[in-house]
Amino acid sequence: MELLTTLFLGQPLWMWLGFMTLVIVLLALDLGVLHRGSREIGVRESLALSAFYIVLGLAFGGFVWWQLGSTAGIEYLTGFVVEKSLAVDNIFVIATIFGYLAIPRRYQHRVLFWGILGVIVLRAIMIGFGATLVAQYSWILYVFAVFLIATGIKMLWLGEGEADLSNNRLLAFVRERFSVTDRLHGERFFVREPDKTGRLATRATPLFLALVLIEVADVVFAVDSVPAIFAITLDPYIVYTSNIFAILGLRALYFALAAVLHRFAYLKQALAILLVFIGGKIFVADLMGWEKFPAEWSLAVTFVILASGVVYSLWRTRRDAKEAAV
Repeated sequence: MELLTTLFLGQPLWMWLGFMTLVIVLLALDLGVLHRGSREIGVRESLALSAFYIVLGLAFGGFVWWQLGSTAGIEYLTGFVVEKSLAVDNIFVIATIFGYLAIPRRYQHRVLFWGILGVIVLRAIMIGFGATLVAQYSWILYVFAVFLIATGIKMLWLGEGEADLSNNRLLAFVRERFSVTDRLHGERFFVREPDKTGRLATRATPLFLALVLIEVADVVFAVDSVPAIFAITLDPYIVYTSNIFAILGLRALYFALAAVLHRFAYLKQALAILLVFIGGKIFVADLMGWEKFPAEWSLAVTFVILASGVVYSLWRTRRDAKEAAV
């Protein structure tokens, strides 16, 4: 029992083990029970699963509030909302990857499942590295803040443009390295096929290409999201749990929103403003002589920015929605 109460990265070991057990159970339930075979996931099922993961993430926030106090609970909720919103931006790229490689919807869930599994490991490494840097060099937090402000301004004024995969160097490298097949082979990432000499050789399928691109895309997005969450809280437990709960529902959220992404055309501008705010509040706290920017203010401003972006997007694209309905 003493081992379970031993502190690990600032929190008792039992809290970490409980969280990881919950994640493993959710992943096993998702792949082993709910989506054992390859099939297309409908919008209704996607919405239900997305709502389940959101409620579960909020419920875990209640546990954090109860266990660690109100400030930690608000910081978790703010981090969860921010990471969930940044994940929506990730969905735009995922939709582009699936569209370019012509991956049918019935196989997309398998790619996203293994992609999310890789993300859980990659985020743990990046968050651990970030926590070590912040603990040893406190000034690195100001570097994160400047980076977030610069990224937000760039997104706001220059835009990000459409992702073009036709000349993607990583895609070309993987095609040459693994000898990719021209067609899909069900849910398989690799197949054994005869090469030009007639010998059997292992070849990757377009499904594997999609998996690699999604993993790399998450690393790119993590460069924004990890500094953003460290600007909200320095507690590794809150940082990692809010990240993972936001990511776990990404698969369901993708299938629910993939067909209506155009209705959120101005959400990227809201995310850009949010990044500027998250980075700027670190300097505001210093100027005001505060130990930390008030958590409840941070949550309120985050909610207002994102809600404004969603409402404005829906209002500006209402004519397109009516034409599509007709």
